Amino acid sequence: MTAVTTRTRAAAPPAAPPPAPSPSRRRRGDGATPVARGVWPLLAPAMAVTVALVVLPVLYTVWLSLSDRRRDGTNAGFVGLDNFARMVQSPEFWNSVRVTLVLFVVCLLVETVLGIALGYLLSIDVPGRKVFQGLMLIPAITASVAVALVWMLIYDPTLGAANQILTAVGLDPVVWLGDPDIALWSIAIVDVWQWTPFMALIIAAGIRSLPAEPFEAASIDGASGWRKARHVGLPLLMPVISVAMLLRTVDLVRFFDTVYIMTQGGPVDATNTLNVYGYRAAFIDQEASYAAALQLSLLLLVVIMAGGFTLWRRRRNSDR
Repeated sequence: MTAVTTRTRAAAPPAAPPPAPSPSRRRRGDGATPVARGVWPLLAPAMAVTVALVVLPVLYTVWLSLSDRRRDGTNAGFVGLDNFARMVQSPEFWNSVRVTLVLFVVCLLVETVLGIALGYLLSIDVPGRKVFQGLMLIPAITASVAVALVWMLIYDPTLGAANQILTAVGLDPVVWLGDPDIALWSIAIVDVWQWTPFMALIIAAGIRSLPAEPFEAASIDGASGWRKARHVGLPLLMPVISVAMLLRTVDLVRFFDTVYIMTQGGPVDATNTLNVYGYRAAFIDQEASYAAALQLSLLLLVVIMAGGFTLWRRRRNSDR
């Protein structure tokens, strides 16, 4: 009798697993509630700081742009879109947009091309490469105010090194920051000098992380070095290049400190970027509401530029 009972117990089917909670029960918190309860206390400080430093200032800027803050600090009340209407009718505003876009396009293209070339050189293993990379990063980590002051000395019409070099090769001296036709390009040279090494270091890291198999296959097929770089290396490197360009895009659209230290938007508004124009409206002309509208237009421009790059990256990743 004992043997039969043992055999019967051994032949019994295993117990069915408990049913999984339905999606509706998960939504009510039966499944994910313990995890959520553990995560929210960790996220709360970061969310509080984000709201205090980002959300509230943006909301205050929106409210300020829709009101009329006077120079004596009083507020005349709600004026709707009057500040934005004044902005789009101002030739100075459109000039600042043009200057911002020209500086953005020129600097981004030059820094990307030079960054790719310099990044390739930095990816080659040679003695002292790491030391050289560290030295190259000095311009990017130097305060923009210090960079602007040094380049103001270089651009000095009488004692600056730039004009001394031109004179040494038989060319006439140039008023780098005083000529409306040259001042913007002088600012662009400073930005290219400061941030091309940053682009090069990012691209060099991307080159060193590329797989070797596609290049070996191209070599077996008889591809030259230029064809391998163009048709194999560059497509594989595009995600890294797009990230570097996105980082520089956000900075270039918000370009302010170097321009304001060197030219304050002059001469004759030749370097008056949108950010500098907004600063002058707020702190020199004492028009806080109009300056708020200008800064919201700058925020919109940054969002459009960054969103465009993000969509471009996603389409490239989806096509691969």
